Amino acid sequence: MKKTRWSAVAVVAAAAIALTGCGRTSDTGSGAAEASTIGDAKAEGTLTMWAMGAEGEALPAFVKQFEEANPGVTVEVTPVPWDAAYSKFQTAIAGGNTPDLAMVGSTWMADFGDALQTVPTDLSTDGIFPGAIDSTMIDDRATGVPWYVDTRVLYYRTDIAAQAGWNEAPTTWDDLKQMAADMQSKGGADYGIRFPAGNDSFQGNVWMPWSNGAELEDGSKWTLDTPETAEAFEYYQSFYTDGVANPAADRSAGAQEADFVSGKTPMLIDGPFLIGQLEELGGEGFSDKFTTAVLPAKESSTSFSGGANLAVFDNSDNAASAWKLVQWLTEPETQAAWYAETGDLPAVQDAWKDDALASSKTLAAFGTQLETAKSVPAVTTWVQVAAAGDAMLEKIRLGQQSPADGLKELQATADQLGLG
Repeated sequence: MKKTRWSAVAVVAAAAIALTGCGRTSDTGSGAAEASTIGDAKAEGTLTMWAMGAEGEALPAFVKQFEEANPGVTVEVTPVPWDAAYSKFQTAIAGGNTPDLAMVGSTWMADFGDALQTVPTDLSTDGIFPGAIDSTMIDDRATGVPWYVDTRVLYYRTDIAAQAGWNEAPTTWDDLKQMAADMQSKGGADYGIRFPAGNDSFQGNVWMPWSNGAELEDGSKWTLDTPETAEAFEYYQSFYTDGVANPAADRSAGAQEADFVSGKTPMLIDGPFLIGQLEELGGEGFSDKFTTAVLPAKESSTSFSGGANLAVFDNSDNAASAWKLVQWLTEPETQAAWYAETGDLPAVQDAWKDDALASSKTLAAFGTQLETAKSVPAVTTWVQVAAAGDAMLEKIRLGQQSPADGLKELQATADQLGLG
């Protein structure tokens, strides 16, 4: 599995702050098409598709199966670098020269939603993780279909946990903090746990407010400054003030992986791509020294649902065939095959019954976590609000601001931005 996805999205998200401003990118578009149907006929004609990162590299060979099943169709895939994708979408929409369909980051849907068709009524999305479905909904309109999914879970060193007296994963917030402290005092770790920091840290730590019953918005306004969110970030800050987490931890690329493998910091919160990286860095046998678990619960265990969706553009000349390709890419068998090819976690729950996924002890936690994971608000101001949240958490982590004061400022910033 690949690390490039999250880091690339983080870079693009930061750039998007300046690019999007407060208006929807596709305001100059012609508006959303009505929902149609795709029927039973085979796909035909030429389809143009954009896909980013490793997906863009793997798709050209993978869609040959779709072409073989639909002899009259040709799929032309254009790989697009993640760091150029957002501006390329903007330029194409403004110029009216978009492809037929594209892979779209799950947090970009609001920005480009006006230029995307509504999902046809006969394209079933039953059995897709609900948090992933939510990421496609713009004003109650489905603007795409989840392709692959991502979420954050707890990673921990089982060998060091055993030394510290823990033979099972923590299930509550109190357990998590105690286990982290025991990892230090009894397991020999420098620090017990590392939380996401820097770019995307608000998104990476939003599981705490969500798991404490908080909501980020109520449909008409942001609801960030609430007792539930304040309590969640007081819990977050307590790890630093109590010395269980290191506020000055090295944030450079590869540092958290190195500290995890060395045992200096034997717990962290991250996505599925980290499994392969840790196994590679740790070498032979290291996969037996760590595992994953769903995030410890307070009121619930609610993590972030990310990934990428498939969408068809309004001005597609071959929309019916484009949706047939989307339909094929989201069938359980195709999703399982795509996982085998790329490591992308399937958005369709039935695909998780495939042996390659069902037999993995480290992937099981992701499948369970995705059942309750939530997507961030699909609004055009999310990137700006999340960036302000990143800055707030930086101050909280360093002890420069209380959660109460930080949330008051964050709420004021979000109120000025609105929901877009």
